[in-house]
Parts: sequence; structure tokens; C-alpha cells
Amino acid sequence: MAVAARVDVDGWVEQFDTAFARIAGRFGRREPRWQARAFLLGVLSDVDTRSCWQLAEQAGDRSPHGMQRLLTDAVWDADAVRDDLRRYVADELGEPDGLLVLDDTGDLKRGTQTVGVQRQYTGTAGKIENAQVAVFAAYVSSKGRALVDRDIYLPRAWTDDPRRMARMACAGVPAGVGFASKVTLGRRMLARAFDAGMPAAWVTADEFYGGERGLRRDLQERQVGYVLAVARSHHIDMPIGHLRADQAAGRLHRRCWNRLSAGQGAKGERVYDWALLQSPHPPTSGADTTGCLSADAAATVSWPSTAAGHPDPSPSPNWSKWPAADGRSRSASKRPRARSVSTSTRSAASPPLARG
Repeated sequence: MAVAARVDVDGWVEQFDTAFARIAGRFGRREPRWQARAFLLGVLSDVDTRSCWQLAEQAGDRSPHGMQRLLTDAVWDADAVRDDLRRYVADELGEPDGLLVLDDTGDLKRGTQTVGVQRQYTGTAGKIENAQVAVFAAYVSSKGRALVDRDIYLPRAWTDDPRRMARMACAGVPAGVGFASKVTLGRRMLARAFDAGMPAAWVTADEFYGGERGLRRDLQERQVGYVLAVARSHHIDMPIGHLRADQAAGRLHRRCWNRLSAGQGAKGERVYDWALLQSPHPPTSGADTTGCLSADAAATVSWPSTAAGHPDPSPSPNWSKWPAADGRSRSASKRPRARSVSTSTRSAASPPLARG
């Protein structure tokens, strides 16, 4: 049995044109404005690849020259278009408890001329490949989701090699652009979003970004909540000492764990086991003050000051009754094997996770 979604094509095009009207003024002449519209429609279509040849064919152009001129010679401010898009997303999808998501992705390349390309790890292939990598920020709410920012990652082999300076200039890379790590690019994007008034109470990212203390401090200073993955080797301060995440998990009683669903995924429902812990740091110390251990993923968590409440400051277990480092109680051995930790900043009193 074949199943297909029904789409109101006329309504979709009308909504697209409403959105495009937000950025149309960034293209001073009629030709690049219509070319930009055709380019976006092609990117949103089901063409096999998003090359200028394919996009031109989708638009009914005889050659790819119009698409290529739009990306190389036409005068328009890409950052201004980004800002317009971010405002549109905030107006259409914005909610007070919205979420900003950081992640990077790579495009596999065969040659060496594309800006930023080199042999480097990319999640697209799951290994080191010849690729161009970019960092993205997305906005998520109950109304939908959309990308709101991007920055290309330029490895040191590009920014610090005088032989590549001419190639960078020819590719349109602004003069003076130096090396910036992917985490730095992500921190800049979050700063732009919050400075622009993006309605977001939470930020989330994977272990690569969660392990960066500076990023967590940025969010703490803005009193923004976060759920950031970290490694199982991440150290946390607890009343019984300075422990790795997996060591702390190994001492938890099974009744400390709470099984919660993260919704449906590609392979079915995503269910995780969580335990809420408390650090000895006072809420005003600027340190992570609450920890969540997960059986399946590592994360740092901070409740936003704008939330209805904050995490229960009392720890889930009775720390004084935890088994010693060299021994486990019979019931504790039945708890899930944790591989991650999440830490939460200055929190005062939110609904506690259910016990038992």
C-alpha cells in the first residue's frame, strides 16, 4: 500500500512568498531577486543534488550561469538575510520556552578548492574524509523548527597558510577572518540569537560542545537553561567527592532512576533512564549545581530562570547511604549502566523528578 501526504500547493507557495518578502529587499535589482527566489525553490524541491546545474534545470534556466552569478558576483548581504530569516522564524515559530540547537555537519568533497575543505572528521561519513564543515543553529518550538544561523569552519590549514590567502579572497572570505574553533562559532551564533531577542529558554548540543566550559558559562550568565552532552569521563563535584560521571552512576540505587521518553525517533520511541543529583556548589557560585545522569547519553543540564520552577535542590539519593567505591549493594547493581552526565546551574526549586 502506498501512502503520500497531501499538500496544499497554492497555500505552500503563498506562505513561501510571504517569507521571501522578508528578504527580497536585500537584492537591489530585479534579476538577482527573482534568481534568489528560484534558487530557494530549487533547494526546497526534491532534486537529486543541489548543484547550480540541477537548480537551474529545476528553475527552467538554459544554463547554470544565473545561479552561479547569484552566489559569486551578485551584490547582497548574506548576514543581513540571515538576520531577516531569524526575525521571521521568531515571529512565526517563537515561544517563550523555545529551544536553540547547535550542531555541525560536513559536505563530502572530491577536490581541494572549496573553501575550508580538508581531510577532517565529519558526522556525515562518521569518519575522517575530505570535507567542508559548517556549524548551524536551529530553533525549535511546538510550532515547528528552522535553521536560523550558520558559519563555515575554516581549519588552521586555511587561515594560517599564506598560500591559501589568495584562494580565500577569491572565494569571498572577508579579509581579516582568522581561525575560530567550531565551539567558538557556536558561541557566537548563540550570542547573536539572544542579542536579537530570540525567544529561547533552552539550548542543547552534543558532547563536542557540551564539554566546553566557556559555552556553559555563557548560558549561565544569560540565565538560559541548557541540556548539553558531555563525556562519561566528565568530572562532577558531589557531596561525597569529585567523581567521574560513570563513577557517580555506579553508586546510585535503582530507585533513583526515572524512565522517561524523548518521543518517537527513526527506530521507535526513544526511552532513557535519568537520575537527578545535586552538587555542593551554592546556586550563586557560577558552577554547575545540579547533575543528571543518563543511562544512554551524556549531557549537562541547567534549568532556565524563566521556567515555572527550578530543580529540587535536594539530591535524589541519600548520599551518606551510598555503597562504598569498592562495593555495591544488590539493588544498586540492577540500575542502568550510565554513560553520561548532565549538570545544571544555579537552580532553586523546580518540580523534582519522580522518585522510584
